[in-house]
Amino acid sequence: MSGSVGDPMTPRPATARRLRVLPVPETRPPILPPDEVFARLDASVIQDSLALDFATDQDAVFSRQFTARRDLPDPRPLVERLAQAVVEVTDGLRPPTQLVRWTTPQVYAVLSRRAGIAGRRPPRQQRPAVVRRVRVQEPRDGVVEACAVVVHHDRVRALAMRLIGLDQRWIVTDLHIV
Repeated sequence: MSGSVGDPMTPRPATARRLRVLPVPETRPPILPPDEVFARLDASVIQDSLALDFATDQDAVFSRQFTARRDLPDPRPLVERLAQAVVEVTDGLRPPTQLVRWTTPQVYAVLSRRAGIAGRRPPRQQRPAVVRRVRVQEPRDGVVEACAVVVHHDRVRALAMRLIGLDQRWIVTDLHIV
């Protein structure tokens, strides 16, 4: 049965395909008559424009926005992690860039300076810092004042911070280490 019509091994006759030549389509825009070019457009509809009111204060529109407490997560776990991270940054064990998202530029500058000083000190072979206790208070909506007790190099230290809800997250605006 070799050579039958349904057999895939059977060679098919070569059919010559004809190439069709098509004209190149016109890609240039049509030329408009002068009366259409200079015709007044309807002022109520302007396409391809961004609807921004430049008469308003742009700093208020594009600056950080205050966030109410109901739109923010519980601050206690964040305060515990931030206290641990701050002590590690000031000890030179963690880069300060890990805290840039959670701090204002002023607090970040202080942490960066203290991390630089810690980097010049010789390394210590003592226990790492441990956060023992955290207290959190909310004096106003979207504002948290917290303190932490930290055991650091066989010393008990206090860390106080103020967090404000900005752009849907907590931001450290003030930081004191005693």
